[in-house]
Amino acid sequence: MKRKLVIGVLALLLLSPQLDARENLREVFKNNKAVIYTINIRNFGAVDKNHDSIIDEDEGDIKGTFLNAKDKLQSLKNEGINTIYVLPITPSGKLKALGTAGSLYAMDSFNTINPQLDDNKNDMPAIDEAKEFIKTAHSLDLNVILDLPSCGSYDFSLRKPNWFVLDKKQEAIIPADWTDVRLFKIYDKDGKTLYKDTLNNFKSFVDMAQEIGFDGIRVDVAAIKPKEFWKEIINYARSKNENFLFLAEASLEWGNPAPLAVSKYTSIDELLEAGFDCYYGSWSDFKNIKSKNEFDRKIKNNLKNLKKNKGKSIMASFATHDQQAPILRGKNYWDMVLWLTTTLPVNSYFLDGFSQGDDFTYSYENKKAKNSQTDDEYYFVHSGMFDIFNLTGPIRLKHSELKKKYLKAISFKERNLDLINGGTFKILDTKNEKVFAYSITDKDRELIVVGSLDENQNQDVNLKSKYLRKDYLFSLINTKRQPKIEKSLIKTTLEPLEIQVYMVSLAKTRAM
Repeated sequence: MKRKLVIGVLALLLLSPQLDARENLREVFKNNKAVIYTINIRNFGAVDKNHDSIIDEDEGDIKGTFLNAKDKLQSLKNEGINTIYVLPITPSGKLKALGTAGSLYAMDSFNTINPQLDDNKNDMPAIDEAKEFIKTAHSLDLNVILDLPSCGSYDFSLRKPNWFVLDKKQEAIIPADWTDVRLFKIYDKDGKTLYKDTLNNFKSFVDMAQEIGFDGIRVDVAAIKPKEFWKEIINYARSKNENFLFLAEASLEWGNPAPLAVSKYTSIDELLEAGFDCYYGSWSDFKNIKSKNEFDRKIKNNLKNLKKNKGKSIMASFATHDQQAPILRGKNYWDMVLWLTTTLPVNSYFLDGFSQGDDFTYSYENKKAKNSQTDDEYYFVHSGMFDIFNLTGPIRLKHSELKKKYLKAISFKERNLDLINGGTFKILDTKNEKVFAYSITDKDRELIVVGSLDENQNQDVNLKSKYLRKDYLFSLINTKRQPKIEKSLIKTTLEPLEIQVYMVSLAKTRAM
């Protein structure tokens, strides 16, 4: 009798669905625990057999799909990634297009999947393939967020002109220099009432994302739509899933890319009030920062804004798909981006290719294409930036030695998250305008980060530490040389664009 009972219980457990061990994504972001990895389904699982970086199925190459992308998720899990950010999966416009596949951000539909992502070797609809991708990610305790483009393709504006802002010639308006997209209409004729078709269309995108199983949405250029618009969209999404995350591509220092006459620029505070959980830090122009004063100002502004908006968070934005690959400025700069991303109290962000040192420079760059799926006959690409315009091969391994450093930094953040997220943050005085430094302390630890903004010459610096005494353990977390310790001073020399990381600890047995 007992044997039958045991067998019955085991059978019930085996047949029952596995408990979902994933953390609430909104809480993950709130506590700066997200380690985000951004992928493009069009190329993530692709196979480039002739290694020309262009995917041509007629030559035996295999295009990227949801199904071959899911096979690579375990490797990301093994690296400490906990959040996958998927670049847009909606169809791309084909007219006035950029690139031979069309920009990922030239959205041609709100609620269908780009046929380029469909695995043609089976009869499964693309949406079901996407569900399989999400199912695999969730089985690995990975959360997944989806990118929501801000504008519609030119093709879309021809089919549905009433959905777009029109000029005096009744032509859809181009935002900034984004020539392949057009601005959606936000208000009705009275200029005050939200335009119902646009609201309903964005809600249909939410419906698709939630049906597939995504855990949140990253909103492209969020600030060109008003607070009341996003409040309605976010409330709609959370009426079905209260833990659904919203990440705003918006920064304290960005300006309006759209004409002011048709689109006001919504502040970070307003976006957060509307329900966004997280926004971009002020680091998209990091390569242009030349002084400690400017670096410190950005830190102070972001920390001040977070203090004002409790429960919200920032995502690191040192190396997104809109920026040139850090490796192009050298390994020291790459290393600086890595350690700032993992030691600042932010959600860490990594773009596919970062850990491999892919520089996103291609032999096909802006050359005439052999074949094109759009009206663009050239392989349009921004030099040194992630290709979102063509059907390309997977990320290329350019610097194998970087992977070990990448894994070390992610592991360090995981082990010391309580300090990074909950410790006391302090900007340190370096008495050198070319050198920034900050510390994060708790009752028995002090994390110290120091970096040079000089591209040409070595820089000497002295740093004070109240924790430095003979009974403290001084650990070199990331440095090429041993600094000199004199009483409460750390004396070191930094190479151009070098970053150094130390830990001072009371507990000598604590693992670093």
